[in-house]
Amino acid sequence: MAYDLVLAQRIREMLTEIPDVEEKMMFGGICFMVNGKMCMGVLKDNMMCRIDPLDYESALEKNGCREMDFSGKQMKGFVYVDETGLRTGRELKEWVALCLAFNPKAKASKKKK
Repeated sequence: MAYDLVLAQRIREMLTEIPDVEEKMMFGGICFMVNGKMCMGVLKDNMMCRIDPLDYESALEKNGCREMDFSGKQMKGFVYVDETGLRTGRELKEWVALCLAFNPKAKASKKKK
């Protein structure tokens, strides 16, 4: 599975103080689960962010951000951010904060039996 290991480590370091973080290999990349819910991840060279759908349109206006279209289907509330939007620690921190802010409101996936 090829994904940006450096970006994954940068995210991992920002989550060290957050309780209940779990890493899972998903979608050919890595996903950071917070409180049992998909929160953010790295797919290839992009950060995948799960954000509040109310913030979706304004997020798309930010540098490096685009719709997440996994398998050709748009996923409302999920965006990709490429390296142009993640160059500085401040930029990455803003995306991590946006994901963490939505996490308490996000619905957990149904568990497979």
